[in-house]
Amino acid sequence: MHQYEILRRPLITEKNTAIQAPQGKYAFEVAAGANKEQVKQAVEKAFNVSVTGVNMMTVPGKGRRARGKIVMTPSWKKAVVTLKPGDKIELFEGV
Repeated sequence: MHQYEILRRPLITEKNTAIQAPQGKYAFEVAAGANKEQVKQAVEKAFNVSVTGVNMMTVPGKGRRARGKIVMTPSWKKAVVTLKPGDKIELFEGV
């Protein structure tokens, strides 16, 4: 898997922005086949920062109603990346 295919999008939510500033953690949606080492290398290369830890979780899909039927949204993978103290990702600043 190519490094630019691993990070799908940043997750900017109220909960993620609450942990972002004091703890230096940033959340991303990542490719389903990505592992911790690949996510670490992709973040370091894309944002020129030092990553100290990566936590990953699979977010299960939910049931939604569509025309009287219940359909499932797809599951996706989320990664929370911890940076070295002093490093920050400018993409998330000012949100």
